[in-house]
Amino acid sequence: MTVVPKRLPRISPLGLGFLAVTSIGWGLNFPIMKHLLTEWPPLSSRGLSGIVGAAALALVAVLQRQSLAVPRDMRLRLVLVSGLTISSWVAFMGLALLWLDAREAAVLAISVPVWVALLAWPVLGERLSPWRAVALAVALGGIFILIGGNSMEASIGKLPGLLMALAGAVCVGLGTVLTKHFPLQMPPTSLAAWQIGIGCLPVGLVGLAIERPQLAALSATGWASMTYLTLIQFCLCYVCWFVALERLPAATASIGTLLVPVVGVLSAAAMLHEPFGLRELAALTVALGGV
Repeated sequence: MTVVPKRLPRISPLGLGFLAVTSIGWGLNFPIMKHLLTEWPPLSSRGLSGIVGAAALALVAVLQRQSLAVPRDMRLRLVLVSGLTISSWVAFMGLALLWLDAREAAVLAISVPVWVALLAWPVLGERLSPWRAVALAVALGGIFILIGGNSMEASIGKLPGLLMALAGAVCVGLGTVLTKHFPLQMPPTSLAAWQIGIGCLPVGLVGLAIERPQLAALSATGWASMTYLTLIQFCLCYVCWFVALERLPAATASIGTLLVPVVGVLSAAAMLHEPFGLRELAALTVALGGV
């Protein structure tokens, strides 16, 4: 009896291209968001920009003649996945930046593929191959190199931010796996509009209720930052992410986002003048090794 070896999933070059756009856009978001926190509170800035971004995406979907109708049997899973991948990430990472530097928050995004790969094994049957396990282990080293270099006192002071960033990463990992397990059969732009809108609406409402943001507090740079969050982070990057996720295995797509911390650390050094020495260079080298 001849045993036919199982073929590996085909890696789509187009999917990799969309993934690259997503990773660069999300990486630049960390220093931009960190600066914006000096003018506006975290939940309001991320939640409200997401709501506006969702409305813009819905308009684009209509102009593209994409249906915004959500099938009845998909509504519950749409809310669940939106809460995990959007609400949790937007809220947890925005709050984490109150304690963490932009470079630290960016490197903590490395942990997302770990949770995706571990959860994809039992849920999707995507076996954790030896090479994939090595890639994840190498990538995790970036966290310990960057965060572990702080003093004990500094690490304890940043503990709330560390826990929130990791909580957001776990939620995104679970949401990514569920998206592959329960596909949301909708056009990418319409899907992005619904997920971002559903995910950011509660975050924005809570922000308005407890933070009471003032538009007058935003400078020209602050408005530019809000524009970036709205049009690039939420509109362009999320559409590219959903398209990439359709064309790539879940773990492959998430491992590819390890480029996010590379962009985040480099842009934080350039834009915010955060430290970039041997420790940061070593963390980036390890992260690239994982990729």
